[in-house]
Amino acid sequence: MRYEEFTIEGRNAVLEAFRAGKSIDKLFILDGCKDGPIQSILREARKTDCIISFVKRERLDQMSETGKHQGVICYAAAYNYAEVDDILANARNNNEQPFIIILDGIEDPHNLGAMIRTAEQVGAHGVIISKRRACGLTATVARTSAGALNYIPVAKVTNISKTIEDLKKEGLWFVCADMNGTVMYDLDLKGPIGLVIGSEGEGVSRLVKEKCDFVASIPMKGRIDSLNASVAMGVLSYEIARQRLSN
Repeated sequence: MRYEEFTIEGRNAVLEAFRAGKSIDKLFILDGCKDGPIQSILREARKTDCIISFVKRERLDQMSETGKHQGVICYAAAYNYAEVDDILANARNNNEQPFIIILDGIEDPHNLGAMIRTAEQVGAHGVIISKRRACGLTATVARTSAGALNYIPVAKVTNISKTIEDLKKEGLWFVCADMNGTVMYDLDLKGPIGLVIGSEGEGVSRLVKEKCDFVASIPMKGRIDSLNASVAMGVLSYEIARQRLSN
């Protein structure tokens, strides 16, 4: 997965990006490099939640667009991330019970962008994505969301399971998607709720699924036993919206 549109290269450029408060998803530093400018970059990076990776020069050379990376490259997000509290505040400001979409390890930027677009359309108050092994808010995500990123907060967290535990203390119930679950029409999905959708290949991780209160399946008539993650999210989120309207 590439993020060419938001690659920042060179020591001064990367350091200024951190100091300017840009949302940096990932930082790549030449392994073994410990001079002063690199240490300054590391100090700034450790104030944030970006992922820091030490890599060989060959990797940096492959990633570089300019050939002048000076031993450091970072990937900046297209949009600033929100906090989980911002999502809860969004629900309160609309005088509505929270409806949150949690995406567990979505790696395809087109899927992520489509999911954010659907979340905004269905009336969700925010989207939560995972920090590791997942796509960030890249230019492709922004384009695919068709402008939805301007209207719906997206938070990035280190631990999805811990986030679910914290949100349960705020009164939310959680349902995750799995083809072995209860048919969605047989579940009560009203009230403050979080919908968890897993990665394209592996689905919802075991630890996250254990934190969920319900497991929902989508009834299917065809011979193929699964849906694209974005489509599954759309079907389930609109069932939640339908039940919320009838409440």
